[in-house]
Amino acid sequence: MAKFILSYDLGTTGNKSTVFDLNGNVVCSKYIEYPTKYFGDNCVEQNPLDWWKSICDSTKEFFKDSKITNDDISCVSFSGHMMGCVAVNKNGEPLRDAIIWADSRSVKQANVLIEKVGMENGYKITGHRLLPMYSAAKIMWVRDNEPEIFKNIYKVLHTKDFIVNKLTGKFVTDYSDASGMNLFDLKKYEWSDALLDASGISTDILPEVYPSTYVAGEVTTQASKESGLKAGTPVVIGGGDGPCAAAGSGVFKEGEAYSYYGSAAWIGVASEKPIYDKEMRTFIFYHLDPKIFMPVGASNNGGYSFQWFRNEIWRNEKILLDDLGLDIYKIMDDKSAALRDSAKLLFLPYIRGERCPYDNPNARGVFFGLTPNHTKEHFTRAVLEGVTLNQKIILESFENQGIEIKDMIAIGGGAKSKVWLDIMSNIYNKRILKPKLLQEATSLGAAIAGGVGVGLFKNFEEARNMIEIVESIEPNKEENKKYEKIFPFFKELYSLLIPAFDKLANIKID
Repeated sequence: MAKFILSYDLGTTGNKSTVFDLNGNVVCSKYIEYPTKYFGDNCVEQNPLDWWKSICDSTKEFFKDSKITNDDISCVSFSGHMMGCVAVNKNGEPLRDAIIWADSRSVKQANVLIEKVGMENGYKITGHRLLPMYSAAKIMWVRDNEPEIFKNIYKVLHTKDFIVNKLTGKFVTDYSDASGMNLFDLKKYEWSDALLDASGISTDILPEVYPSTYVAGEVTTQASKESGLKAGTPVVIGGGDGPCAAAGSGVFKEGEAYSYYGSAAWIGVASEKPIYDKEMRTFIFYHLDPKIFMPVGASNNGGYSFQWFRNEIWRNEKILLDDLGLDIYKIMDDKSAALRDSAKLLFLPYIRGERCPYDNPNARGVFFGLTPNHTKEHFTRAVLEGVTLNQKIILESFENQGIEIKDMIAIGGGAKSKVWLDIMSNIYNKRILKPKLLQEATSLGAAIAGGVGVGLFKNFEEARNMIEIVESIEPNKEENKKYEKIFPFFKELYSLLIPAFDKLANIKID
C-alpha cells in the first residue's frame, strides 16, 4: 500500500510541494516561485498556468531526486491562497489571469453589495465584511468590465480548485474556500440568495461545494503525463490556506487557537458556532472540518515589519553576515534577548496600512517615545513587541466574545525566534506551544485533509497524532505586568494618530 501523502501549498509567492509520511514527518519538499503581476489601481494577478507548471515541475523533481516513486503516493491534497477569481471555460482553461486575494480594484462592485444588502447584514450572513478583496466583487468586476470574457465563463474557481480540475477534470470547491467569497451563507451551508441576488451572480458559474476531505476524483491519464503523478491517484480537494494552517497546527476543538507570524500575522481559533465581532473586525471561515468554524483576525503587518527593519536598519550587518554564511536574524535575536524590554519605545506596525484590528489603509508605521538612551537593539525589540501588541488586540476581541483560550500555538517563520516566542507569551499571558513544523504547518493541514479523505485516518482527531509539539513557553508574570501597563496606551496612541494619518494621506507632493 502507498505510504506517503503529497500536499501542494499554493501560496502567494510560490508553491511548496511536500511529501509526508503518516507520522507527520517531512520526507522531501520542493519550493518553486511564480510571478505576480502588480499594475494599475490595486490590481494583482497571477497566471494559473504558472501554478500548474510549479505542480508538474516539483512533482517530477521529487521522483527524480529521491527514492520515492509515484506508486508510493497514497493521495494528493491542497492548500491554496483564497478569495480569488479564476475564470475558466468548459475545458478548465483560464479565460484570463487569476485575480488574486490582494487585488482590491472592485470597490465599485463591493459598494453595490453594501447598498443592496447592508454591511452588517452581509457580515451576519457570510461572516465577512462586504469588501473588494472577496471573490463576489471580483466576479462582478469581470462582468462589468470584460463582458466578452464573462459570457464565456463556465465556472469560477479558486487557486487549489484550478489544479484539482487539471488533475481530475472536476469543477469543485470546498466549504473553507466557499466561505471566503462573500457569497456563502455560513449558517445554512449553501450559497446565499441575498448575496446572489445583490451581485447578480448565477450559481451556474459557481462550483459544487464539498468538505475539504472530499475525494474529487483521480489523476487522469493526460494529467499523469504532464505531472508525473500516477494515473488513478486519489485527489482530495483540501482547503484554503488559513484553515489548513489551523489543522496543521493542531487547532481542531473549541477554544484551541493558533497565532501565525509570517509576512502577515493572524490569530485563528476553533469554534462550534460562528463568532461575530460587534465592530466587524474579525471574520469567519469554515475549518477543514465543516462542522467547526474558524474565526480569524488578520493583520497586514507581521513578519513583514521585521523583515523591513532587517533590510533597512541592519542592512550593513546583513551584507557582511550573508557573505560569511551567517544568519542576521540570529544576531538580531541575540541582541534583543540582552534587553528586558524596549524601554517604553513603542512601534505601531502599520507600514502597509491595516485591515485588522483596524480597517484603515491610511495607517502608517510609527516609532514613539524615542530618547537618546535608545539603541538599535531597542528599536529591534520594539518592532517585535509592536507586532505582538497589535495581535493582542485581536486576541482580546475573541476573548471579549466569550472564547476561552488557554494556550496559543505559534507557527510561521516568526515562531523560529526564541525572543519573539517569549514576547508572545508575556504579552498574551498564555502558554505558547511550538510545533515541530512551523513553515510547513499549512502543508501539513492539507496532508491531514488528504489522509482523512482516503481513510488513512479515521477522523481529524486521529490525524492530530501527525502534529508534534517540541517546546512550551510559560509567561513571566512580572514581564506580563509591564506589558499590561503599556497595552492600553498602545491602543490609545493609534486612536490619537488617526487624524494625523488621514491628513498625511491627503497631502499631495508632486
